[in-house]
Amino acid sequence: MNKEALKKRLLSMLALARKAGKVTAGEESCEKAIRGGAALLVHVACDASANTQKKFGNKAKFYDVPIYSLFTKEEISRATGLHNRATFVVTDQSFATKIKEFIEELQPL
Repeated sequence: MNKEALKKRLLSMLALARKAGKVTAGEESCEKAIRGGAALLVHVACDASANTQKKFGNKAKFYDVPIYSLFTKEEISRATGLHNRATFVVTDQSFATKIKEFIEELQPL
């Protein structure tokens, strides 16, 4: 499968997780989810500020949560319906596992 198709499937999975109520978005909510142990996967928009990227990178590392930066704020907004959000957290194990699989397929180690 090509990269564009994988990206579309990944964004669709994020949209589905959002509709299921398994996504937390926004800085404060995401920080709370990470600190509380509910975060299973963190995504910071690739066009987020350097401060935001550093802050969430440090938090994710400290709390041992995988963090990714694949999409822009605009791409995330279109997929999830959450406008102008740079960060989101997936809080469901099934969604997090499937999203990680897509990401690993998109960016092989």
